[in-house]
Order: sequence, then C-alpha cells, then structure tokens
Amino acid sequence: MIECKPATTPMDYATKLAKDSTPAFSDMSAYRRLIGRLVYLTTTWPNFSFVVGKLSHYLDCPTTAHYSAALRILKYLKNTPAASLFFSASSDLLSSGYSDADWAACPDSRISVSDYCF
Repeated sequence: MIECKPATTPMDYATKLAKDSTPAFSDMSAYRRLIGRLVYLTTTWPNFSFVVGKLSHYLDCPTTAHYSAALRILKYLKNTPAASLFFSASSDLLSSGYSDADWAACPDSRISVSDYCF
C-alpha cells in the first residue's frame, strides 16, 4: 500500500455494502486482521470509526467490496498522516460524547445502526 493513490474520504458513501453484494472474499483471516488493526487505530483516529464499525458487521462473511472498502481506509490514512489525536498525560481531559442512529439502515437485517464518538 506504499505506492497507492491517497483517498480524501475514508469511505465511498455512494456504495451500499451488504452480505451478498459481491463475491465472497477468499481470505477471511486477512480481512479480520485488517479490521482488528483498524479498530485499534480508531482510539486516536475517530474520524473513520463509523466506517470501521460498519465493516466489522461483516467479519463472518466478508466480500470483495468489504475488503476494498477497508483498503480505502488505508488510502485515507495515507492522505492524512497528521490528523490523529494526541492526548498528553499531564492535561486535564474533559470528555464529551455524541450519538447518532439511523433506523433500519442495515440492508441485511433492517435493524438500526448507531454510532457514537467521545
């Protein structure tokens, strides 16, 4: 991914992800490792936590579209290397939160999808 073209957004929001949208991805463990590493990065890069949360819904049956979407996050990270958060050990941190819900947004289960950021 060193030579990849950077992306300006973490996800192509026009793309609808579903369990049967494209053929199954052949290496499920590679997809799970990538999503696990991205979940870890969301502690300091909260601007793509929604996308990682959305992709983590498909850990049991990833498709090639899901893997491409996960690779787009890496391209986004390449474009914004200094956008992460830094928390100093000596600062007084006041936490606040935001929550959002999108009712029946999941095309597979038709349940609500919620997201939060602190």
